[in-house]
Amino acid sequence: MTEHIKIPNLQLHDGHQIPALGFGTYTLKASEGVEVMLRALGHGYRMLDSAFNYENEGAVGEAVRQSGLAREELFITSKLPGRHHAYDEARQTIQESLYRMQLDYLDLYLIHWPNPKQGLYVEAWQALIDAQNEGLIKSIGVSNFLPEHIDTLQRETGVLPVINQIELHPYFNQSKQREYDQSKQILTMAWSPLGRGSEVNENETLKKIAQELDYSVQQVILRWQHQLGVIPIPKSSSDKNQLANQQIFDFSLSDQQMQQINQLTRSDGRLADQDPAVYEEF
Repeated sequence: MTEHIKIPNLQLHDGHQIPALGFGTYTLKASEGVEVMLRALGHGYRMLDSAFNYENEGAVGEAVRQSGLAREELFITSKLPGRHHAYDEARQTIQESLYRMQLDYLDLYLIHWPNPKQGLYVEAWQALIDAQNEGLIKSIGVSNFLPEHIDTLQRETGVLPVINQIELHPYFNQSKQREYDQSKQILTMAWSPLGRGSEVNENETLKKIAQELDYSVQQVILRWQHQLGVIPIPKSSSDKNQLANQQIFDFSLSDQQMQQINQLTRSDGRLADQDPAVYEEF
C-alpha cells in the first residue's frame, strides 16, 4: 500500500486546528460503514464528518474505538438537526450525539441548516455556546448559513462560528459567501465538493487541466478548493480514491487554471435547489 501523505492542519479563529481535508460519512452506516471509515483512518484521514440526521453517529464512534488511534489525534464533527433548534432540545441533542458516539467531547459541532422560517437558530447557537463552555464541544460552527444569518448570530450572542460548511463545487463556487466568511475569519468547508460526481467529471475545462497536470478531474477539483482556502470533505469507499484524494497536497494549480475553474460557476449551480434563505431541513 502506498504511504499516505500527512494532511496539513489549518488554524481556526478559536485557537484550535482542523485538518485541511476531511472524510465525509454521509450514508456510511453499520458494520459496512465502520469498515469504510476504518480504512480511511488507516490511510491517514483524521477528520470524520457526521450529523445527527445521517443516523450514523454510532458507527463513527465505533470506527474511532476500533481504529486504536488516540482520541486527540482525531477530529470528529456532528451537526444539530432542524427539528431540535429549541434551546433545551438542542442541549439534549448534543448530549445524545456524544452518547451515541460514546465520546466525551466533539471537536466540532454545527447547526445543520438555519431554517429561518422557524426563527430558532439563535437559540440553537446559544445551546452550542453553552455546550462549548462546558467542554462538550471544542469548536462550534454552522452549515448552510448565509451572511444575514451569521450577522444575526454575532449581533445576538457576540460569538462567531469558526466554520461554515456549505455546498461548494466547480458549478457553484460560492465566491460571495467565501468572501464574507473570510472577512469574519470563518473557514469555509465544502459539502458535495465533487458535485456528487455528476456531469462535472465530463467537463472539458476540468479534463484539459487534469491532462495538463497528469492528475484526475477529482484531484484537480479538490486542489482548486484547497487553494481557495476551502476544506473539502469528500466521501469515498474505495482505497484507490481515499488515497488519491490526499495527493492534492502534491501539486498546485496555476493562477490561470484557478481562474478557468472559477469561471465554471453558475448562478443556478446548486445541485438540488437548496437555497438556505428558504430551504428547511428537519
